[in-house]
Amino acid sequence: MFPSYVAVTVVTIVINAWAALADFLGARFVLANSAELGIAPSWIPLLAALKAAGAAGLLLGLLGVGPLGIAAAGGLVLFFTGALVVHVRARVFHNIAYPAAFFVLAVASFALALAVSRV
Repeated sequence: MFPSYVAVTVVTIVINAWAALADFLGARFVLANSAELGIAPSWIPLLAALKAAGAAGLLLGLLGVGPLGIAAAGGLVLFFTGALVVHVRARVFHNIAYPAAFFVLAVASFALALAVSRV
């Protein structure tokens, strides 16, 4: 179980750190997607900070602060649930696979963190 937890969590950390960096840098695809979804540009730094905090919390969870890793994974599950809701409400389905993949990884990280903490 532990190798799966580490592998899935590392992938989740990397993609969320990458997404946060793209948000912080104002990448063209981020601005285009947020405009299509009706998200004001002023929200992007906050959303980036939440992704970065989730990635940092997952990393700390891997380094031994288990409860923080669980909380971070749970926070990312909620974050990407919101992202999926925003996509559905805006009827933007052509790129919904991205937040769906982030959501699945967050759920897997959360479930594995819980399983490892009970061992």
